[in-house]
Amino acid sequence: MRAFDFSRAESVGSAAQHGNAETAFVAGGTTLLDLVKLNVMRPAAVVDINALPLKTVERLADGRLRIGALVTNTDLAHHPEVTRDYPLLSQALLAGASTQLRNMATTAGNLMQRTRCPYFRDVGSACNKRQPGSGCDARDGINRMHALLGGSADCIAVHPSDMCVALAAIGATLTLEGPAGEREVAFADFHRLPGDTPHIEHDLAADELITALTLDVPLTLDASLATAGSHYLKLRDRASYEFALASAAAQLKLDGGRIHEVRLALGGVATKPWRASEAEAALVGQPAELASFERAAEIALRDARPLAHNAFKVDLAKQAIVRALRDATRAARQGGTDTQESQA
Repeated sequence: MRAFDFSRAESVGSAAQHGNAETAFVAGGTTLLDLVKLNVMRPAAVVDINALPLKTVERLADGRLRIGALVTNTDLAHHPEVTRDYPLLSQALLAGASTQLRNMATTAGNLMQRTRCPYFRDVGSACNKRQPGSGCDARDGINRMHALLGGSADCIAVHPSDMCVALAAIGATLTLEGPAGEREVAFADFHRLPGDTPHIEHDLAADELITALTLDVPLTLDASLATAGSHYLKLRDRASYEFALASAAAQLKLDGGRIHEVRLALGGVATKPWRASEAEAALVGQPAELASFERAAEIALRDARPLAHNAFKVDLAKQAIVRALRDATRAARQGGTDTQESQA
């Protein structure tokens, strides 16, 4: 590990003053320290932001839920406002990582999580995300874990976060703060597709911090609790600590036996948290039954571009969608309580 300067910030403003391309902010450090030890990230300075007052969860007057950037994944997953109104988010958080990691990992850190692509983490491999213009060894390498959707000639690395898949379905706004002041960015616009600049992963300047995440009004607040339900399903190689091969986050609202509103997002198969908008449109007004879910799954994966080793993920992702929608429907019919396991 290379030497670096270390300091602690006492305010958001003082932290932002340290921000530049050579500085890294550290909270839980569950990704940063790994990447520094692997020589993937080489910050000249590290700023500890754990003292910043960003650890609260509060309900806003308009019904949205504002989450401080430093709220841990464990605290967020078990927060009563989250388990009651956003069970999808709680399920996704508890499906991610281990208990020890969730105790340290933070909301903002999860939003900034880097890919688990082994070629990105091996400095002896070509990787346009780590070193622009060097190439992509994953394309002709072992690409079993890589993306079916949203990839480019320069990068096929998947986004690894479970939390972000749930957020893609729920809808949220990020609050960013830097020397120029505060600004807000829709969660859907924060993570970028790789295109020909895969090293630019998000809409956050080097001198900005994420200070809060605000969730959209939950489905259950503008409808009868008895008609709304959700489910997060994560399919992976083993049931313990493991990243997704495919995951699906589904929440829907029923009107009798038909789907009145639905939100669907995918993980483990795309270069960013993937909202399946066309599949959602095809589901609205349809009977909440298996045939409708299977049609939606076909639509969601029709643009998939499988590689040499990951064609199996096309069917896996379809299964994840169907099962997530099935279990979200069951939850809606049971009054919003989903007691099914979130993993296969």
